[in-house]
Amino acid sequence: MSMQLQVEVVFSLILAAFLSMIIGLDRERRDQPAGLRTHMLVGVGSCLFTILSIHAFADGDPGRVASQILPGMGFLGAGAILKRGSDVRGLTTAGSMWATSAVGMSVGVGAWFLALAGTLVIWFVLVVVHRFEARQLNTKPARKEELDTGEVE
Repeated sequence: MSMQLQVEVVFSLILAAFLSMIIGLDRERRDQPAGLRTHMLVGVGSCLFTILSIHAFADGDPGRVASQILPGMGFLGAGAILKRGSDVRGLTTAGSMWATSAVGMSVGVGAWFLALAGTLVIWFVLVVVHRFEARQLNTKPARKEELDTGEVE
């Protein structure tokens, strides 16, 4: 690899780390099993594997290396999912790790705008949709109590 290409790769890695950090901050703030560092490593690793699959194996199929990112994410995601009785936790974190790998892969192929847009959509889901969901869930228990007791407060 030329020095110029390596400098571009370093910039890509830094961008992937930054975008992944934005996603990981939400998970860290909510004290989830995979937080800031995990998301950053997922994004950077996905980016680096994608770049290597394109440039280091020019005679081969670059999709072969990149396609192995998905089973690896399945393995990591399964580790983030915890089951206690009927309660399952970590599905959103596993999903955010999976989506973060796509952000890293986008940066790796040079689709920086796509990676930025993906990061914004993922952040929107994790933060804005979570707030909307929390508001909706706060109204449901009162209605459930009304149905259970037949009384209106």
